[in-house]
Amino acid sequence: MSAETTTAGGGSGGPSGGAVPAKGLHAGILDLGDSVMLGLASTAPVYSLAATLGLIVAVNGTYTPLILVLGFIPVLFIAYAFRELNSAMPDCGTTFTWSRRAFGPWAGWLGGWGVALAGIVVLANLAQVAGQYLWLLIGDGSVAENKVVVTATGVLFIVFMTLVNYRGIRLGEHVQRVLTYVQYVSLGIFALAIIVRIAGGAPEGQAFDFEWFNPAGAFADPFAVVHGSLLALFIYWGWDTCLAVNEETENPSVTPGRGAVISAFVLVAIYVSVALLVMMYATVGTEGIGLGNEANQSDVFLAMKDVVLGPWGWLIVVAVLASVLSSTQTTILPTARGTLSMGVHGALPPKFGEVHTRNQTPGFSTQVMGAAAVVYYVAMSFLSENLLSDSISAISLFIAFYYALTGFACFWYFRGTFRESARNLWFRGILPLLGALILTAAFFISAVQMWDPAYGDTQIFGVGGAFVSGVVLLALGVVLAVGCRFLPSTREYFTGKPASGAATPMSA
Repeated sequence: MSAETTTAGGGSGGPSGGAVPAKGLHAGILDLGDSVMLGLASTAPVYSLAATLGLIVAVNGTYTPLILVLGFIPVLFIAYAFRELNSAMPDCGTTFTWSRRAFGPWAGWLGGWGVALAGIVVLANLAQVAGQYLWLLIGDGSVAENKVVVTATGVLFIVFMTLVNYRGIRLGEHVQRVLTYVQYVSLGIFALAIIVRIAGGAPEGQAFDFEWFNPAGAFADPFAVVHGSLLALFIYWGWDTCLAVNEETENPSVTPGRGAVISAFVLVAIYVSVALLVMMYATVGTEGIGLGNEANQSDVFLAMKDVVLGPWGWLIVVAVLASVLSSTQTTILPTARGTLSMGVHGALPPKFGEVHTRNQTPGFSTQVMGAAAVVYYVAMSFLSENLLSDSISAISLFIAFYYALTGFACFWYFRGTFRESARNLWFRGILPLLGALILTAAFFISAVQMWDPAYGDTQIFGVGGAFVSGVVLLALGVVLAVGCRFLPSTREYFTGKPASGAATPMSA
C-alpha cells in the first residue's frame, strides 16, 4: 500500500488541501451505529456516573442535574469543531493533524501529545478500577484490597485489550458490542428497579422538583457552579474516539462527525436521566445511601446496589466492570491511531507509521501505547498510589488542553469561510471558539485548584501533587518535541519539508 492521498474531504466551503495520506487501515468497515457505540463506550458512562455523581452532589446538591447540562455545553461546541474539521480532513490523527494544518508543526505535535498523554494516564486508572471490581465479584471481595493482585490483574486487562486492538478493528468492535450490551442492560435493570421502588413509595425519597434546573438558584453560589461544572465537563470525555477511527468508517468525512455529535447528545440524556432517578430515590442527604454521604462519594452505585437490587446487587459491579473494560479498549484506539498519523506525517519515527499488513491495524503504535500504559501504571502503583490518584486528577488539564486546541484550530482553519453562510459562521466559528475559550478557562481554573496543597492526596514542595504531575507530564511533551526536532528521522517535519522515509505505512 502506498502513501497516496485517499480523500480530500474538503467539505462545503472549506479551505483546499485537506488531502489525507492512505495508511493501510481497514477502510469502510464501521458504520454510523458502530461509530456511535464507540463514542458512547469510550466515556465509560456507568463508571463515570458512579465515580463522579457523589462529588458533584457534594458541591452542588440538588442542582446536580443542571450542572450536568452546563458541563455538556462546551463539550457539544467542541464536538461541532471535531465534526467540521473531520469533514475537511478525515485523518485518524485528529487534533494532531488539524492543529498542524491550522497553527504549524509545533502545535500539531503538542496536540498529538495531549491526546496520547490523556489516554495513557487514564488507562492506568481504568486498569486499577477493573482489577478491583473483578475481585469484588469473587469470594467476599477481600482480595480487592490486595495491591499486588489488583495491579497484576489491571496489567493483564491492558495487555488483553491491547491484543484485541492489535488483531483487528472488527474483532475490537465485536468485543466492544458485547461489553456495551452488558453495561447498558445492567444499568437499565438498575434504573428500572429504582423506578419500581419510587412508584411503590420510597420511604426516604424526594419528589422531582423543577428547581433542580433553576439557574438563578444554582448561581447563588457561582464558585460552586464552576467547580461542579468542571467535574461534569470531563465525564463526557471519550466520544472523540469515533473520530479517531474515521479512516475505518464508511463515508469518513461525514459519518464520524455525525457519530460524535449523536454520542454527545445520548450521553447527556443518560447522565441527566440516571442522575435524576438516583437523586429521587437516594436523596442528596448525608446519611445512609444519600449521595451527599462522604462514604459513598467514590462510588454511589456500589453504596446503593444491595438496597436497590437486593441479591442481584452484583449486576452493578458487573456493569461498572464492563464499562471500565470497554473504555480500556476504546481508549487505546485513538492513542494508537494518533501516533500512527504522527509517524506517517513524519512527526514521529517512521516505525510508528507502520500498519500491520494482515490485521490492518497500527501494529507498532498499538503495542507502544499498551506498553507505555503498563509501565506507567505499575511504576505509579508501587511508587505512590496517592501520586497515581493525583496524576489521574490531572487528566482534566490534558483533556482541556487538546479539546481547546481543536476548537481554536477549527476557528482559525475555517476563518475564511465564515461569510459564506450562517451555518459556517456558527458551526465553524462562533461555537468552536466559545467552546475553546470555556475550556481554556477550565484549564486555568483547574490548574489553580490543583496548586492548592490541600487538593488531592499529595503535595510536592508545598504545591498540590495533581498540579505538579500535570505540569511535568505536559512539559515532557515539550521536551520530546524538541528531541524530535533534532532527530534525523523527524526533524524535517518541523522545518515544513516532507519527512524522508516517513511514509512507510505497511509492515509484515
